[in-house]
Amino acid sequence: MFCPRDGGELKTEREHGIDVDRCVTCRGAWYDYDELAALEATIADDEQRLGTIEYAKHESTLQCPVCDAPMHAFDYRAYNLELDACAEGHGWWLDAGESDRVLVIMKERVSGLRRAASAQKAWYRTRERGGRPGGVIEQLKGLFRGRR
Repeated sequence: MFCPRDGGELKTEREHGIDVDRCVTCRGAWYDYDELAALEATIADDEQRLGTIEYAKHESTLQCPVCDAPMHAFDYRAYNLELDACAEGHGWWLDAGESDRVLVIMKERVSGLRRAASAQKAWYRTRERGGRPGGVIEQLKGLFRGRR
């Protein structure tokens, strides 16, 4: 296979525990269709990886290295990271350094989901106490109303 970016030869290399086809010239990498999920799975479990991956799709200037069909570009998970994908579903092109950015985004996603789950648990605990929030502001309001 050849690089869709510069036509250089793609050689198999191991990156983040995944065999990818790396361009010897530009250092970009071709991830087969299931390999992007495998990259995400190094950080997040199946539930944390749910959701749309491709936002703001538009034409790419690249051709798929597998089938030579035009690829489309998109914002990965609505972040400012543009990746390219084969329209026929063969895989994903990640320019040099983009796999590391995918991992950073997945770490942020996991952290955000954990915060949301923690907030939801706190809300349910509040509801179980009869709806009385236990926050500092609510306690101060209670003091002014003569309650403790």
